[in-house]
Amino acid sequence: MTLRPLAAVLAFCALSLASCGEKEDVLAPNSATELQLMLDYFPNADHAGIYAAQAGGHFERAGLDVKIRQPADTSAPIKQVAAGRVDLAISYAPEVLRARDEGLAVTAVASVVREPLTSIISLPSANIRSPKDLEGKTVGTAGIDYQSAFLRTILLEAGVDPKTVKERDVGFGLTPALLTKRVDATLGAFWNYEGTDLRLRKRKPRIIRVDDAGVPPYDELVLVANEDALERDGERIRAFVGALRRGTEDLRDNPDAAIEGLLKANPELDPELQRAVVDVTLPLFLPKRGRPFGYQDEQRWQAFTAWMRENRLVTKIPDAGGAFTNEYLPGAGL
Repeated sequence: MTLRPLAAVLAFCALSLASCGEKEDVLAPNSATELQLMLDYFPNADHAGIYAAQAGGHFERAGLDVKIRQPADTSAPIKQVAAGRVDLAISYAPEVLRARDEGLAVTAVASVVREPLTSIISLPSANIRSPKDLEGKTVGTAGIDYQSAFLRTILLEAGVDPKTVKERDVGFGLTPALLTKRVDATLGAFWNYEGTDLRLRKRKPRIIRVDDAGVPPYDELVLVANEDALERDGERIRAFVGALRRGTEDLRDNPDAAIEGLLKANPELDPELQRAVVDVTLPLFLPKRGRPFGYQDEQRWQAFTAWMRENRLVTKIPDAGGAFTNEYLPGAGL
């Protein structure tokens, strides 16, 4: 991609001297414009930075009137942003690639959680300590094709014949299926959320992260925009990401106070669980040293796209070109 001159200077600065820092965001509190954001799921700790930014007034100071919406189902966010019914959506890297393969003009403009959260979770009674122990077991998934491909990759990497493992579609009832012993393990639950929940319940979960077992790493949650609207809405998107960065910094600096926005948005949440999930997820909300907030790695996107193609999860797109951009980050990208 071609960077504007200022962005190129910032790129050199960030690559050579981490202390150069990011570009200061231009705030326009007197010209608030509405921005519709659709979450990927019900409000929870994975969205804590968003609600901290809203509660802390960071969106307002950036000139944005952010309306946060919940999806009717988890496939809705990508479709809604592609249709122009919302300005931004939270989704997953595999869903972005699948959508582009289907011809939808969507692009990931920032990483929200920069490592995979999807994992294999089991309880001690199943005696699963490594992927090799899945032989002869029943694994519950949410019926998503790339989760099945994750499982196959993990089994082959461990030298286990996939035919010896039974996969059961349990929808989104992954934890109930595990606790009632309908399955020996699940693949699809998040190590930071369901794993933490089980730990707090003293169920001693055993967790195998998919990227530790052969699946190429990817950004679990990404902020997605309509590719056709980027030129028109670029400054609004950059303002949003900058405000999200400041909300995430509030989480880092004072998590007990910053999480209140989330708990107010969804009073049914267990405060202890949300606080514990934020504690373990916070490092993944923040960028790696020397990178701007929301940075996405090109090599990672390309490697994961190649894996998607190898598993015929995408067939039309040749690579990750257009699937992501760093040009709308508060530091103007790299």
